[in-house]
Amino acid sequence: MVAGSRAHSRHRSRPVRNAAASDRAYREVVAPSPCVIEYQHTFAFPVGVERCWAAMTRFDSFGSWWPWLHEFSMEGTVLEVGTVLHGMVEPPLPYRMRIDVVVDHCEPARRIGATVHGDLEGPAVLSLDGDDHETVVHAAWTVEMMQTPMRLAARIGHPLLQRGHDHVVDATVDGFRRHLLDESAS
Repeated sequence: MVAGSRAHSRHRSRPVRNAAASDRAYREVVAPSPCVIEYQHTFAFPVGVERCWAAMTRFDSFGSWWPWLHEFSMEGTVLEVGTVLHGMVEPPLPYRMRIDVVVDHCEPARRIGATVHGDLEGPAVLSLDGDDHETVVHAAWTVEMMQTPMRLAARIGHPLLQRGHDHVVDATVDGFRRHLLDESAS
């Protein structure tokens, strides 16, 4: 045995018994990065789940309710595991973000799990619940800003970027809600 190895072996890392508790403890100790946006919100739409899903997956109409999405394209013809959505998001701020959204999980009219790549990186989930008259969508994601100018801006003004992000999401959701109501009226 090498001198000192016994003391070293006493301090080997042990497997984590409760990963969720460990993750919470880590977040309480380590300051969150200002370059990361964590988002969770629940939205209600005045149409049934099947109808909401159909509108969400009608990709040719995205531009009518998502004004900041440009250069949209897709690999695949339907929303399923492996589908990749490409686009450029141009919010009313002085930056553009190219993103690719890779669908990792898809339960039609129930749940979409995806990984965002490009100028934003991270996981995202949309869960749908409801009945024939209303759909409740829970949206959650954690994305890291990858562009150098955005990362610098985040270090100085993270609350401003978070509010801008939330405004863009709210405006997009409002546009989708109007789109659903317009479809109902026709």
